[in-house]
Amino acid sequence: MPWDEGTEERVEVSVPVAELLGDEGVTSVRLQVGELAGVVPDALAFCFELACAGTVLEGAELVTESVTARARCGSCPGTWAVGMPPELCCPGCGRATDVELLSGRELEILSVRWEDGPAGAPTREPIPEEA
Repeated sequence: MPWDEGTEERVEVSVPVAELLGDEGVTSVRLQVGELAGVVPDALAFCFELACAGTVLEGAELVTESVTARARCGSCPGTWAVGMPPELCCPGCGRATDVELLSGRELEILSVRWEDGPAGAPTREPIPEEA
């Protein structure tokens, strides 16, 4: 399974913020994932777990909110769910020349939740190589 660099980037953003706040550990990360973002949910969950190992995010729950891809026709008042594979021809007038994608490409961190606790408290037992 290929490494998801997008997941790693989101973990890299979340870890320094959580460490700066002196949190014991992050309990959940909530992401908004668009239907057309090119993200496979199972792969995202797998990569998230790997990327979080050894950080304040280790053990955090990944919560994803799906965003339906929607488009609007500039030639008529129509809007529609694009679906997968994307249907970018207006179902009202049949045109595809003046179509605007309204949603579906999102891949954003919506929130990070953490437990308050003493700064520097271990969140796991060290492995022999770390001792």
